[in-house]
Amino acid sequence: MLMFHRSSFVQAESVILESASKGVTAYLDAVDNLKSAEDFFTSKRIGKAGDDALKRVDELLRKAAAELENEFSRVLSECSKPVELEQLLKCLPSRSSAKDSAESQPNPGAVLSLPTLIDPRYVPRLSKLAQKSVQLGCHKQFVKIYRDTRSSTLELTLKQLGVEYVTAEEVQTAQAESRDAKITHWIRCLQIAVKLLFPSERALCDQIFEGKHAWKDHCFAAATSKSLLNLLSFGQAISKSKTSPDKVFLLLDMFDRTLELQSEVEAVFAGDECAENRKSASTLVKCLAQAAKKTLIDFKDSIVKESPKNTSTDGDVHPLTSYVGNYIKYLMDYQSSLKLIFQESSNGDGTKSGLVSEISGLIHAVETNLDVKAKQYKDHALGILFLMNNINYIVRSIRSSEAKDLVGDDWIQRRRRTVQQHATQYKRVAWGKVLDCLSAQGLTSSVGSATEGIAGSVGSIGSHSSTTSTSVIKARFKSFNKQFEEVCQTQMNWAIPDKELRDNLILAVAEVLLPAYRSFLKRFGPLVENSHHASKYMKYTPEALEQTLGRLKLCGSHNRN
Repeated sequence: MLMFHRSSFVQAESVILESASKGVTAYLDAVDNLKSAEDFFTSKRIGKAGDDALKRVDELLRKAAAELENEFSRVLSECSKPVELEQLLKCLPSRSSAKDSAESQPNPGAVLSLPTLIDPRYVPRLSKLAQKSVQLGCHKQFVKIYRDTRSSTLELTLKQLGVEYVTAEEVQTAQAESRDAKITHWIRCLQIAVKLLFPSERALCDQIFEGKHAWKDHCFAAATSKSLLNLLSFGQAISKSKTSPDKVFLLLDMFDRTLELQSEVEAVFAGDECAENRKSASTLVKCLAQAAKKTLIDFKDSIVKESPKNTSTDGDVHPLTSYVGNYIKYLMDYQSSLKLIFQESSNGDGTKSGLVSEISGLIHAVETNLDVKAKQYKDHALGILFLMNNINYIVRSIRSSEAKDLVGDDWIQRRRRTVQQHATQYKRVAWGKVLDCLSAQGLTSSVGSATEGIAGSVGSIGSHSSTTSTSVIKARFKSFNKQFEEVCQTQMNWAIPDKELRDNLILAVAEVLLPAYRSFLKRFGPLVENSHHASKYMKYTPEALEQTLGRLKLCGSHNRN
């Protein structure tokens, strides 16, 4: 028996002294023989010769461990090459060309084929070497080799895709167009990493460290952690960079994509060893949500603080109003994401969600700012017109978007009534002095009995009374002409961009002004129509007055409709 082990020992020694690269299988067999010899010499007490043999076996096993480490490192390093972009694109289910595929979206229902990270011919050898490391007690070194080699290879693969660690300062200094393009590209790289690269790395790790579950998870987590952090750093940098209102749409795009991939992230990074990887990914989702929420809150605050002196000269819809109206429309494209982000703000009874409060808050901020701006107009009527135009624009924007289902019909009807109230107030303030000129108040006493003679004969009016009455009436006609022309001239430069609102408002003025003018003409016209230069005072016929009002419809035709 002793002779057998010595013979086996000698054969194993000769193999171990050679390089493992000359024949891995034979080298591994030699290691097994040495382990058997070690067990034999350890269990048998055969004197100094046995102790010397055991010492030699231990030396050879240490050499074998170092040799196997070198072989594992050599094979893994030679086989670990960055995955080419073209190979990754071939793994995608749909693409039109190599030029635009990097930004194209895969078919959600299609099955992805994972890229090959290492030539399959070498995987069994690596697996055998890894398994043998346990027997030799050097598995920690093998894990380190795998972690370092595969980590750097994965980093290089992502670098080829344009993924590197990014700081908030670097993102902040980028131009808007460049930043937007980078976000689109980052989203695509995130999909490639989560759907292709990380699952492939997980599969490779499982093959090499087959049966060693704790090792597999540890190696995979260690090999992917830095690449994952580099990948996520761009999203973190965007979330921490300076906010602007339009940035919310970029944040929501990123939030949507990261949230969509979250289940796949949880699956590929399963296990306790990958807890930090999962935490890093979920933290980004939360950061993007918080950044989007903060952006909306900051925007709402900036609306309230917007300079009240920044008003239009014609009462037109203010740029801030149109911007917020369109802003809310675009927000509705992200309604489901926004509901998730603001769900913690919902009332317990569900009567008013956080998103509804946010949209209502944006509109209220605009209305508050508009009220302040309206007070800056020296012409009170123009300030009223300004409010009417802007509130009407808000109502139209909300009614034409999905936001109408959020705020509800009651909200819309209240705002429409507000628009009508402004229209009524405008009519009273802008045209009040014109209508006052057509009032009989202050005329009946001066005219005396002459008004009774209008229905009969003008000649029945006394000469003195007629002279007095005619001068008063002429002055009233003259005052009416002056007031009417001044209002028309002024309002030719005012804007009512909504055609329907404009037509209805002019019609409402006409429905009040024309009957009053006809009545005034009928009652007092006979007192001046036969006088010298009567046309100077009775300047307008009802038809001419109506035509002049009609020409006011030109106001706002050069603006938004």
